[in-house]
Amino acid sequence: MGGTEPKVDREPQVCPEPLVSRGPARLSSYSAGAKVSVAAVLLCVAASAASAGLHGADLRRGPVPRLAERYAPVTAEVELTSDPRLTRPRINGNHATPAAVLLQAEVRRVKGPDGAVVDTRTPVLVIVDMARRSSAGERGRSPWLTLLPSTRVRVAAQAVPALAGGDKVAAVLRVRGGRPPEVVEEASAAQRFAGRLREGLREATDGLDGDARALLPGFVVGDTSRVPAELDEAFKATDLTHLLAVSGANFTILLALFIGPPGLAQRAERRGLAPRLGIPLRATALVGGALTLGFVIVCRPEPSVVRAAACGSIALLAIVTGRRRSLVPALATAVLLLVLYDPWLARSYGFLLSVLATGALLLLAPRWSAALQRRRVPPRPAEALAAAGAAQAVCAPVVVVLSAKVSLVAVPCNLLAEVAVAPATVLGFATLAAAPVAMPVAECIAWCASWPAGWIADIARTGASLPGAGMDWPGSWTGAALLALVTVVAVFVGRRLVGRPWLVGACLVVFLLAVVQPPPLTRVITGWPPPGWRFVMCDVGQGDATVLAAGDGRGVVVDAGPDPVLVDRCLTALGITEIPLVVLTHFHADHVAGLPGVLRGRAVGAIETTGFQEPADQAQFVHREAAARRIPVTRAVAGQERRTGGLAWRVLWPPGDTATPDGPNDASVTMLVRSAGLTLLLLGDLEPPAQRELSRSPAVAELAAVDVVKVAHHTFLGAYLLEGFGALIRLRVRRSGGRSPRTTRTRPRTAGCTPGGPDRGERRASGPRPPARPRCGR
Repeated sequence: MGGTEPKVDREPQVCPEPLVSRGPARLSSYSAGAKVSVAAVLLCVAASAASAGLHGADLRRGPVPRLAERYAPVTAEVELTSDPRLTRPRINGNHATPAAVLLQAEVRRVKGPDGAVVDTRTPVLVIVDMARRSSAGERGRSPWLTLLPSTRVRVAAQAVPALAGGDKVAAVLRVRGGRPPEVVEEASAAQRFAGRLREGLREATDGLDGDARALLPGFVVGDTSRVPAELDEAFKATDLTHLLAVSGANFTILLALFIGPPGLAQRAERRGLAPRLGIPLRATALVGGALTLGFVIVCRPEPSVVRAAACGSIALLAIVTGRRRSLVPALATAVLLLVLYDPWLARSYGFLLSVLATGALLLLAPRWSAALQRRRVPPRPAEALAAAGAAQAVCAPVVVVLSAKVSLVAVPCNLLAEVAVAPATVLGFATLAAAPVAMPVAECIAWCASWPAGWIADIARTGASLPGAGMDWPGSWTGAALLALVTVVAVFVGRRLVGRPWLVGACLVVFLLAVVQPPPLTRVITGWPPPGWRFVMCDVGQGDATVLAAGDGRGVVVDAGPDPVLVDRCLTALGITEIPLVVLTHFHADHVAGLPGVLRGRAVGAIETTGFQEPADQAQFVHREAAARRIPVTRAVAGQERRTGGLAWRVLWPPGDTATPDGPNDASVTMLVRSAGLTLLLLGDLEPPAQRELSRSPAVAELAAVDVVKVAHHTFLGAYLLEGFGALIRLRVRRSGGRSPRTTRTRPRTAGCTPGGPDRGERRASGPRPPARPRCGR
């Protein structure tokens, strides 16, 4: 008895009534929660609408909008709110448009045509037209580009309305004449300090190779003023542009270096510089806040930087709390506060892409990574692949609205670049910090950072140059919805393929073949390039880019067209890896601006140009590109004869005398080319005066044997020049601007070739002349 417990009859723990009554309670709780959520959403929408209305009303207030409606000349004192930006010259016809300096500013005082002076605070865009310079380097020395945010300057300008009715500026101030700025008040102390840091970074990277010199300031502080247009296009084609803009990733890397991984932030074994320096957790959070403030000041408090700091603060919250569940509410709070602060962010594609990418990394990437790891994918590759895939999946529908193109190499390029992003960013920030203290140390760190930066540049250029790097897609919201549907289907199918390694491998092989499009395989499938081709005209739009076969993988390139990407893809499709000579007939932009694409990744022996160095800015561009790659530049003079392999040519024009031509077109290099029994006359862009002079030269006697004539893009071939021909040449000539092709005829019998057939978007090719009536083309 003593140790035994008394028996107690226990009734079963059955409580039917509480369980029954709990159902309505749950429904009531869910209903109340739904009502609260709906009310919160409506409250946020109302607050955002009210903020947008107040901002819009403030934008239309004051004298500046009324002066802009009258296109009135004004004298205004403006305070800069961002760094000056130099526009990229665009190819317009045969010349590059002059650059301009853009400044975001606020008008603080304005004087109208009637002499009335009014104090105000109105946001405007200031456009400073720059006089034509002989080189980009001279443009870079403009005093307008040295101004810092918060600097107040006085400008004499014409006020014009903003093009977009709902834009965030009340007017545009056009400053003409090329006069230097009149500084009324210097920048604040904080901005001057930030300016010294940024200038120190630029100085420390001055001695690096071109790509690293251009990219490192962009990785660290978003300074892309040195990034050339062709590298910028390569980053766009591979969806790597987020690396050139200051983003939350930069801030996250900086904080992770200081605090360590988020999961260990509250543990004794937490990592990073903070515990090694003996900084406690709460002080670490305060120092992280100070880093955030410094990050915004140095990178400038522009919308993109503020957005990056807000999104990066989410990572700071995770580091402090170690709680992943707090990230999504924090992201929503950051978005709401930013929209309330600046309602125009709601119309910004950059803001939308930033939020979508951050949301994908928080919601989709962890699940996709876990799914890949369950299918025996190693953790690190699974995390990287899930992050790149999730960001691309949610952002691609928005990107396609902007570019009307889908990048097929975005995920591979981002994965390959990911290994270099953190080293380049960390070393870049170290260079930024060391430059004001010890410039030699900063230069050494910058040299170390140049290696990962160069790797990223190589990835971008290689990916963009692949023939199947992208595909055209409808650039509308309907196209975006269609792409989203295709993405969902691809994810659904991919989930079932991951467990089948052989099938995955087969799909990857097919994808690689579609993207790389190796010339031997492409020739079998499409017939391009045709066997025994001798002469190809690349489709580069306005201007010329032609290739003369000089052996296996070798070719002489005559002109480069206006677009580096297009001419690079044409040469890649032809399998050209070695170029003994690049001939630039004259220096118009639609013949030389694509030169970086010709030189990219190929062994080039020399560049030959005309002796007339106009337009000067394009001539300087060619010499800079050649000097950067240590390629000799020579001058073509009538009478020169050269040969490489089975290809031989003679220069017919320009003459070697000192006579000044009427313009760049009349100074075009004209060549008589012989290749495997085929004779070609390449006229460049010779106009009637030069054609008349050429017809009077002794060289015209050799024109009787010409099979193919490449006429100038003006589609004009003078009768006085054709008198030397003993054959009828019939050519299909492409015109720019959407006009239909015309036919240029001469007399008296049929010979040569008719490069017709392929429509715009295909290349034209000429091969050896067959016995019967020849026809060149595919």
